[in-house]
Formats: sequence, structure tokens, C-alpha cells
Amino acid sequence: MRPLTEEETRVMFEKIAKYIGENLQLLVDRPDGTYCFRLHNDRVYYVSEKILRLAANISGDKLVSLGTCFGKFTKTHKFRLHITALDYLAPYAKYKVWIKPGAEQSFLYGNHVLKSGLGRITENTSQYQGVVVYSMADIPLTSVCAFE
Repeated sequence: MRPLTEEETRVMFEKIAKYIGENLQLLVDRPDGTYCFRLHNDRVYYVSEKILRLAANISGDKLVSLGTCFGKFTKTHKFRLHITALDYLAPYAKYKVWIKPGAEQSFLYGNHVLKSGLGRITENTSQYQGVVVYSMADIPLTSVCAFE
């Protein structure tokens, strides 16, 4: 487990900034402690520094995971967010979309959402903007990068 390089940090923060914008600083400096991002087996983990110090005694080949997996780097050095990052991205999301219950199941199975399936949408959401998709009960379902 190692810290991210400058290039890896830039690529990851650009991806996360599509969803939460300037609130990126709130992920690192939280009121309950300082959190950091660490890379292990091409996956980026979000972990508190207190737990990170405790895990320093475990060798890298024996360590399976630590903290919350935020995403992974592909072989072409692009960053892909994982669904496990949704709990941390959803409270700070700039643009949100709420889906009606009838369209929710279809969306979760991988289909597109028709305009009639949208319940609400935040103001000034531009085309191809990163959004967090919610159910009408304010439960975050997923994050989507290409929204028309």
C-alpha cells in the first residue's frame, strides 16, 4: 500500500470533481479525523490515518484491502469509480437526479431512463454532467457520468 503519485492523484481528483466539485476538500479534511487515499493492487482506498498507522504492521502481500475502495486504475491509467464510493460522494454531489419508483427497477437492471421516469432534477444541470442518481426516497442508487 503506497501513496498516490502526482499523476494518479490528478486523474482521480478530476474524476471525483465531476461529481462533487469544490467539495473535494471535505473528503480529506473531515471533522472526525483526517482521511487519505492509498493505492494497493491498482485500487484506490479511502482510509483514515489512524487505521492506516495500525495497518502499517501488515505486509503488503498479506493485505487484502483497507478502508473503502473508491475505484481502480485501468491498464490505460484511467480511473473508474466503484459503487462503494457512492456513500461518500452522495452527500456532497452538486447535481442530483431522482427517479420515479416505476423506472427505478428498470434503471438498476441497466436500461436507460425515459423523461417520464424522472422525478426531480437539480437546477442548472448541464448535458454530460456527472450526477448522482437517487430514488424518490432519497436513497442514492448510483453515479452516472454521461447524463443527457
